[in-house]
Amino acid sequence: MFREMRRKKQLLSQEDIELVMGRGTNGILACQGDEGYPYAVPVSYAYFNGKIYFHSAKAGHKVDSITRDPKVSFAVVDEDTIVSQEYTTYFRSVIAFGKARIVDGDEWFQGFKALVDKYSGDLPEDANIKEIQGCKTSHIIAIDIENMTGKEAIEYVREKNKK
Repeated sequence: MFREMRRKKQLLSQEDIELVMGRGTNGILACQGDEGYPYAVPVSYAYFNGKIYFHSAKAGHKVDSITRDPKVSFAVVDEDTIVSQEYTTYFRSVIAFGKARIVDGDEWFQGFKALVDKYSGDLPEDANIKEIQGCKTSHIIAIDIENMTGKEAIEYVREKNKK
């Protein structure tokens, strides 16, 4: 169903994919937008329990697109260093495919908590819980991942193989 990556030597291990997803602070959500146009939007996210969580206003292009067609892709760029003398970049990235859905109940709380922990984890726990409980104006959306792969520059692969 999902294509295999052509350059298999550059395929990230599952462990490296998990590290990239944990380090990333934003990703690009791509979905089917209005009138068949692709819609890609950057979002802050948390990777938690094998799912991608992000928040959204309760109305707008993103929610309308996901409600109409839940199939999405989500890309995270972990590194992209320009190496001008080689006419390239050294990169590491992950792309996930799955279905997005608006969550509620305990999953809403857990998804929101994962976001708050990631972006405000340095604040006291009780302040974070109070913030979560007081915020009912946002949707929490989960992407149930069906396929996720990562790729890195061949130069990183060569460096790993030297070790």
